[in-house]
Amino acid sequence: MPIERGDDSLTRLASRGGKREAAFLAPHHLAAAERLERLILRAQLMPRVTMSYDPTRIGGRNGAGNDALSATEASAAARQKLNALAANLPSDCWGVLFDVCGLGKGLQLVETERRWPRRSAKLVLRIGLDQLAGQFGLSPEAKGAGHGVTRNWLETRLPLIADESP
Repeated sequence: MPIERGDDSLTRLASRGGKREAAFLAPHHLAAAERLERLILRAQLMPRVTMSYDPTRIGGRNGAGNDALSATEASAAARQKLNALAANLPSDCWGVLFDVCGLGKGLQLVETERRWPRRSAKLVLRIGLDQLAGQFGLSPEAKGAGHGVTRNWLETRLPLIADESP
């Protein structure tokens, strides 16, 4: 289930421009971006600007088994995963990925802030998403151990109805 974004630039880049034109981002790029966005949300890096009276967030007695310690441990684990991902990506790619997937910034804003040429953030985003998808084990096509070979546990298939004629 995709997460709601303020700027839907990733979805626009993943849609086809015309009948013959291929999409700029593949489905595995979008899946990697969604995983990164969920990880950033779990790490609780975004500041809250409003008060939440939800008992599961404030750790009250009526919370659904969530306490402050488990929330802190979950966010710490997510931050460690983010650090590991950031260490394996080029800094420009990580910065664009964090700005677009985590902060919801548009590509034009990223280019303006970094004083990059037009359409350069789009390319850096694709490179970053490609490397991120590789780290998550996502690829453009499904590959398994058997590479699509159909296997059966029976050597030969038995007939459904046994022939009992004399």
